[in-house]
Amino acid sequence: MKASFTNIIDTHFTLTGLTEDCVYEFRVIARNAAGIFSRPSLGTGEITAKDEIEAPGATMDSKFKDLTVVNAGESFVIDADYTGKPLPEVIWLKEGKEIDKTTPRMEVKTTLTRTILTVKDCIRVDGGHFVLKLAADDEWITSTPYTGVQTTHYTVKKLKENAEYNFRICAVNCEGVGEHVDLPGSVIAAEKLEAPEIELDADLRKMVNVRATATLRLFVTIRGKPEPEVKWSKADGTLNERAQIEVTSSYTMLVIENVDRFDTGKYVLTLENLSGSKSAFINVRVLDSPSAPTNLEVKDVKRNSVSLSWEPPIIDGGAKISHYIVEKREQKRMAFTSVCTNCVRNSFIISDLQEGGRYYFRVLAVNELGVGLPASTDQVKVSEAPLPPGKVVLVDVTRHSVTLSWEKPDYDGGSKISNYIVEMQPKGDEKWTVCSEVKALEATIDGLTTGEEYAFRVIAVNDKGKSDSKPLATPVVVKDITAEPTINMLFDTYSVKAGDDLKIDVPFKGRPQPEVSWKKDGQVLKQTTRVNVLTSKTSSKILIKDAAKEDVGKYEITLTNSVGTKTAEISVIILDKPGPPSNIKVDEVSADFISLSWDSPTYDGGCQINNYVVEKRDTTTTTWQIVSATVARTSIKVSRLTQGIEYQFRIAAENRYGKSHAIDSAPVVAQYPFDTGPVTVKDDVDPPTIILEDKFRQLVVIKAGDIIKIDAEVTGRPIPVVTWSKDGKEIESKARCEITSTNFTTTLIVRDAIRRDSGQYTNLVSYRLLRLIIFNIVINEEEIQTTE
Repeated sequence: MKASFTNIIDTHFTLTGLTEDCVYEFRVIARNAAGIFSRPSLGTGEITAKDEIEAPGATMDSKFKDLTVVNAGESFVIDADYTGKPLPEVIWLKEGKEIDKTTPRMEVKTTLTRTILTVKDCIRVDGGHFVLKLAADDEWITSTPYTGVQTTHYTVKKLKENAEYNFRICAVNCEGVGEHVDLPGSVIAAEKLEAPEIELDADLRKMVNVRATATLRLFVTIRGKPEPEVKWSKADGTLNERAQIEVTSSYTMLVIENVDRFDTGKYVLTLENLSGSKSAFINVRVLDSPSAPTNLEVKDVKRNSVSLSWEPPIIDGGAKISHYIVEKREQKRMAFTSVCTNCVRNSFIISDLQEGGRYYFRVLAVNELGVGLPASTDQVKVSEAPLPPGKVVLVDVTRHSVTLSWEKPDYDGGSKISNYIVEMQPKGDEKWTVCSEVKALEATIDGLTTGEEYAFRVIAVNDKGKSDSKPLATPVVVKDITAEPTINMLFDTYSVKAGDDLKIDVPFKGRPQPEVSWKKDGQVLKQTTRVNVLTSKTSSKILIKDAAKEDVGKYEITLTNSVGTKTAEISVIILDKPGPPSNIKVDEVSADFISLSWDSPTYDGGCQINNYVVEKRDTTTTTWQIVSATVARTSIKVSRLTQGIEYQFRIAAENRYGKSHAIDSAPVVAQYPFDTGPVTVKDDVDPPTIILEDKFRQLVVIKAGDIIKIDAEVTGRPIPVVTWSKDGKEIESKARCEITSTNFTTTLIVRDAIRRDSGQYTNLVSYRLLRLIIFNIVINEEEIQTTE
């Protein structure tokens, strides 16, 4: 027969539900994931199902076999391993008397195979003879002390509940223990059942009155076996968490200190044991000021008044409610102020409030014991339904729709208008129906019947209600209306600073809806990542990001529908620095002045040219010098020139947004104009010159390890040849020395200077004429000392 009905993964299994003393044999079959069964194993042979029996036995550490000495105040532990089947009962004895496991300083821990006795903080009386006793079920255990008792009665304690026991008694004298006598039959250790009983004093059967802040004590006598479970509760609420409950076998007591109005109510005591349950209740009234009024409501709100209503408190505090106090608080204030201190009704109208103001209101009940807790409202805005909307205007009509607009109401009732309701009434129909609800001051009603006549009206709504309706002056016949396009130009010229964004907005009208097209300088406007056109039913916009010079021009918008065509032109100016002047001319040349003129820039940057900047340059140098930065006209006479020197000029235009790029003139020689007659063709020769910084014309001190770098400007015609020498010996570019020369400069670099680099360095420039520049360099190997 199959014995397991679950998948067994392990190689062991416990089988239950066998019949005692029945003989069984077992075998095992393996199965894999494919559900294939193996052959069964060999059988186990015959096995009888019965409990194993083994006599109790114990082993203890050998150190406890001799006398063990423990210092006072210390602790000691005795542990032992025990066996036996079935497991024996473990009992620790001291001087032949069972150790009480509830003794604070003695602790016994027992597992299935091990028991541990711990004695803490030893004192003199803890010394003695300790014995571990293992008792089997059929073994007689002495319940009395080994010396016996003097009386003829004894109570056996620490029995196992519902366990069956046999008892026998022996007499003891000085000669020993006599024959025992067995009590007939066996005894089951079980409680005698007695149904719970509650005895209420006469005072508790009446209403129990207690003043606020006093202490409530409810003492009740109880009975029952087994000892009943005691539970206190409150019939109409939760028991106060400050409540203290005391329970014994004969009474229970509920104590609540510093009671208040909320402790009023019916207190229920419930007892329950195996024989049944019993309940009783005690009515308690705490004499205190009342609780908060209930169901406080804002009944009506006007532009400057509020109507409140409420119901009496649930708890009157043990005394009749004499009157109510009504208070208000503005939203911006922290404290409430009294509106009425002697209201005898359950309603009150608070007037003289600020229109549109936000208030909180509260009501407090009063009895002879004082003022109770407040009942408060949420925030209340003092407002009312708004006046009707202003004039209603017909905006548009098509074959299936009507568009209306209207003005805001003259008075919103002290509260913001939340939305508008549009209602319509077909001709011949007496019923108005809602056709639209909007928040804006305009609505389009679709789905109308062509040729049908409709009346319309508009209603304003705020959080207090609806206004009266405002009708459209005349009914509307639903049909198409045609009109040629019209353009309402806001501006015909737009200007923007270069780099800023530009928006051109052109509102228009037309029925049917016109088609829109744009041109720039006569060509179809191309939309790019920077230039975009957005067109709606009422306007067309050009959006230009990061406006630049190429966006300047004439923009043309064209509207076309079945009725006609309309065109408008817009100029766009980009405010930027101007373009460069053009066509520089030399009008007059003399030995010490040259007269120039030029044409204005073709692009002025969108605004007037303020001035021109004129610069000059000796063609033998690369340095430009400003002649004038405030030239107002397109011509200038440049004076104080050096005769025979060739000059070049450049000119830039300037407006309020910046200066343009400059345009260069052709080179011009400052000389008197004359007829040379025959000319001999030969090279033009200028003597070579060397320009050095002043520091190289004196003794130069260089720290050892640093770089020696000498720069010089070289001029001459034709281009001169440059050589460098030290102490009369020509320097070659190699190792640490580097010589770099161009048509106009020469540079000597000596890296990682050492002492032998000291000396006189000479720069030679030659081409028929020769000038020599000689200067000394001294290498200072010590930072402080110098050598001359």
